[in-house]
Amino acid sequence: MTSISGHFESLRAKNQCALIPFITAGDPDLETTAEALEVLDASGADFIELGVPYSDPLADGPVIQAAATRALKAGTRLAHVLDMAQDVTCCLRSPLILFTYYNPILNLGKKSFLVQAADSGIKGLVVPDLPLEEAGELLKLADEVGIEVTLLVTPNSSKERIEAIARQSRGFIYLVSVTGVTGMRSQLQTRVKDVLQEIRSVTNKPIGVGFGISNPEQARQMMDWGADAVIVGSAFVQRLAEGTPYRRLHAIQDFCGDLKISISAQVNSFIP
Repeated sequence: MTSISGHFESLRAKNQCALIPFITAGDPDLETTAEALEVLDASGADFIELGVPYSDPLADGPVIQAAATRALKAGTRLAHVLDMAQDVTCCLRSPLILFTYYNPILNLGKKSFLVQAADSGIKGLVVPDLPLEEAGELLKLADEVGIEVTLLVTPNSSKERIEAIARQSRGFIYLVSVTGVTGMRSQLQTRVKDVLQEIRSVTNKPIGVGFGISNPEQARQMMDWGADAVIVGSAFVQRLAEGTPYRRLHAIQDFCGDLKISISAQVNSFIP
């Protein structure tokens, strides 16, 4: 499994837009999560974002909040997620990105967490409630163990803040496509197109767009607007919450394939 930035370089060389599915660890159980990671890896995912269940997920909408609640009720904790990741990452082609709030990291200790995450095969990290002003130490420690910490830009970010985030973000830049929490939307904000261009004007780092993307048409729209990666969460999490274990995995397999097909002709690669 290569690094986040290294894999983006490979995708750029092939003029491809990346697909990044998101699932919540432990919903319905960690065994299913491990199977889902392998299914997504084999079905077109270029990276996979794995959410650590948390009791106060401020950035998450109702679908992912419900999944986190179920996972926590079943006993899923950060240590269990890392153990599961260690077992499965050796079999994955897609680099694994861990999505976690900051409090679990602080509870474990930043250095200890990062070492354990790296040992588990984690290649990237997204911490949605970590402000840029407090990210320096975590970024430094993560660099030392080979984990790339990706920072978030919102549609309301000023150009000065976009520049500051672009300088510090590792792997790629995560553009939040909506103002608010995660979740499926019927329409996406056209402001995203302008923000993509603003980010592009200050950095050559790849840009991933997430929050609110729920179908192949929206994924294609993000690619056409210039995104280097499309991040889809709630739509995958919902499919894993419905039906029998077989149907759940079959549903995410089909959906992942449909999304990948929709972004298979990338024409807006980031500036070399």
